[in-house]
Amino acid sequence: MRNHLIKSFALGLLLVAETFSCWAQTTVKDKDQAYAKDQTITYANSSKTVAYTNADNDIGYLGTYNLSKIDKIEVKGAAFVNKNDDTKAQHGLFSAEAVRLLPSRFYDNFKRDSAWMMSIPTESLLHSFETSSGAYAGKEGGYFTVRKLGGWESLDCDLRGHTTGHLLSALAMLYAQTGSPVVKAKADSLVNGLNDVQQAYGRGGYLSAFGEGLIDRNIQGKSVWAPWYTLHKIVQGLIDQYRLCGNDTALHVAMRMGNWAYNKLRPLDDSTRRRMLRNEFGGFNDAMYQLYAITRDDHYLWLARFFYDNNKIDPLKSGNADLGNNHANTFIPKLLGEAQNYELKDPGTQSEPKDTSYRSWQSSREAAELLFSTLTQKHAFVTGEVSDKEHLFDPSKQSRHLSGYDGENCCTFNLLKLAEHVYSWNIRDAAKRERITSYYERALYNHILGQQDPQTSMVSYFTPLLSGAYRLYSTRDSSYWCCVGSGFESHVRYARFIYDHDGNDLYVNLLIPSRLVWEGAIVTQETDFPYNGRVVYTLSGKSKSFTLHLRKPSWATSMTVRVNGCKTRADIRRTWKAGDRVEIDYGMALHEETTADDPSRFAVLYGPIVLSGRLGVVPHPFSDPTKYNDYYTFRFNVPDSLVDKCILKSIKDLHRLSPLHFATPSGVELHPFFDAHHERYVVYWNR
Repeated sequence: MRNHLIKSFALGLLLVAETFSCWAQTTVKDKDQAYAKDQTITYANSSKTVAYTNADNDIGYLGTYNLSKIDKIEVKGAAFVNKNDDTKAQHGLFSAEAVRLLPSRFYDNFKRDSAWMMSIPTESLLHSFETSSGAYAGKEGGYFTVRKLGGWESLDCDLRGHTTGHLLSALAMLYAQTGSPVVKAKADSLVNGLNDVQQAYGRGGYLSAFGEGLIDRNIQGKSVWAPWYTLHKIVQGLIDQYRLCGNDTALHVAMRMGNWAYNKLRPLDDSTRRRMLRNEFGGFNDAMYQLYAITRDDHYLWLARFFYDNNKIDPLKSGNADLGNNHANTFIPKLLGEAQNYELKDPGTQSEPKDTSYRSWQSSREAAELLFSTLTQKHAFVTGEVSDKEHLFDPSKQSRHLSGYDGENCCTFNLLKLAEHVYSWNIRDAAKRERITSYYERALYNHILGQQDPQTSMVSYFTPLLSGAYRLYSTRDSSYWCCVGSGFESHVRYARFIYDHDGNDLYVNLLIPSRLVWEGAIVTQETDFPYNGRVVYTLSGKSKSFTLHLRKPSWATSMTVRVNGCKTRADIRRTWKAGDRVEIDYGMALHEETTADDPSRFAVLYGPIVLSGRLGVVPHPFSDPTKYNDYYTFRFNVPDSLVDKCILKSIKDLHRLSPLHFATPSGVELHPFFDAHHERYVVYWNR
C-alpha cells in the first residue's frame, strides 16, 4: 500500500511540480477535453496550437511549455483572468496573488498537496454528480470507464460530493498563488462539468452528487447524514472560483443553487426550520452571506438568516461560554456565518443590508469573538487542536481526554478562518493581535503542518495525543474524509495570514519564508525559523512609505531589531527603498505547558514549537480501506514497555543534540511534533 501511495503521489507531482519553477506538464482527463482542444499558447514571439491526445482512454497530455515565455493562454470557453480577492477589504488580508511562499517546509507541503489535487481525475470527481443527475443516460459505457472514488465519495455515502467542493476552493487558491494555466484548466473543467450536471437535474438550480431526496429527509427530520454540509462545500467552492479565478460560470451556478434553496425553504415554518438545523450544515449560512455580498440579492440574505441556529448562537450572544459537549466542527462554521453577518454591516467594508430588523449585527461579532476566545484559551490542547472524538468537553478535565481521537483537522481549519476575521476586527489592538496570532501560529505549526505525511502526501483525520499513539493517514482513493477535503485547502492557505495591512500599516504575523508585493513595493522574508530565531526582510521594487509592525511574540525571550545595521524598535515608520534591510533576532528557549487540570502532565515546547518524544517506528500507519471509518475506533495497542519512556521529571533534564532536537536522560529523542510521522510519540509527559 505504501509503495502504491508513493507511486500515485509521484504521478501527481509530475503534473504540477514543474509549475513552481515555470515549467509545466499536465495530465488532462476526458472532461478536460473541451479545453484541451483548440487551446492556444501565445508566446512573446510565436504561437502554437496543441491538439488533445488520448494516451490510454484516461490520460492525455497538453505538452510541456516554458511558462515564463507565455503572455497569455486562451482556452475556448474560458479565460485565464484572476480577479482580485475582494475579501482583503473585509479582513485586511492581502489578496492571494500578492503573497508567494519561498522554499521551506510549508512550501514543500504546498507542492505535495498541489500534486495530489492535480492527480485526481476530473471525471472521477464528477462521477457521482453525473450518475445521480442522469447525465450518463444515453452514453453507453461511460459509467464503466471512470475510475471511481471510494470512502466518503462512494455512491452509497450520504456525504458524497463534498471533496469536489473542497477542491474547487483549493484549486482557486492554488491558481491565485501560482497563476498556473494548468490549474485553471482543471478548475474550469470541474465548473463546467457541474454546470452540465445542474442542467441535467433540471430542478430549478439543484446541484449535488446525491438526489434531492436526501434534502427532503433532512427537512422531514428523518435519518440522513448532512446533505446541506455537502451543498455548502460545493457552493463555497463555486464562490471561490468566481472570486479568485474570475469564473463567471461558477457564480451563475452558485446563484442558481441559492435560488433553488430559497424556493425550497421559503414555505417552511419555524419549527420545521429548527428541526432541519439539528443536522450538521457546515457553513451554508457563511456561503449565503458571501453570495449576498457579491450579488446584493436579498434571497441569499434571507437564506443566510434561515440557517441561524438559535439553540447554539443565542447563548453566545447572551455571553454564555459554556460549550458543553457540542460537536465541534458543527459549531464553529456557524460562527463564521456570524462573522460574515457582522462584516456586512461594518461601515468599513460593506453597505448595510436592506433588512434592518435582524438582531444586532454587533452581537454577531461578540458571539464569534466569544467562541474563538473560549476555544483557543480554554479548550485547545498545546498543539492548538480542539475536541476529542469530534466533540468538545469540560476543559477542566483536559488530561482525561488525551486520547487516540483528539484534534479533528476540520476544527482547526475552521478556527484559523475564524481567527482571520477576529484579527481584522482587532488589528489596532496590539495585545489582542498577539493573542490571536499566537494561537494561529501554534495551531499552524503543530497541528496543520504535521497533518500531511511528507512521504505520501496523505493526511490524518485526528492528531492523537495519547502517549504511544501515532498519526493514522488516509489512503489515496478509499478515504476522502472531511479532513481530506479540508486538508486540500489547509495546505494551500499557508501564505494567507503571513502579512496583514491596515492603510499604510504593514503587520508581519508569521515567520515563514515568503515574498509580498504591495503596490509595487516588494518585501522578501528569509528565515530558518523555527530552527533559529533570525529573520531578515529585504525591500525591493518601488519606494513606499509605511509603518512596518514586526511581530513581538509572547514566546520570545528577547528581540533585537536592526534596519540597515542600526538598532531600532519593532514598529518602524519610514519611506522604504530598494536595498533596505531589516534584521531581527528572537531569543528562543525551552518551556513547558501543563494540562488544565493536572500539573503532572505537561508538554515541552521550544518557542511556539511542540516537541514530541520518539517512541518507535510504525511501518504502515494507514487507514484500512476495507473497514468503515476505522480512524474513529482504531486501536493503537500501545506497548506497556513505552510507559517508562513517557516519564520526564523536568525540562532541565533535557540534553540538546541539535537545533530543535533534545534527549531525555533515558535516551528518548525529542523533535518537532510536525516531523512525527510513521512513528509512535509522546506529547504530554508524566513527571
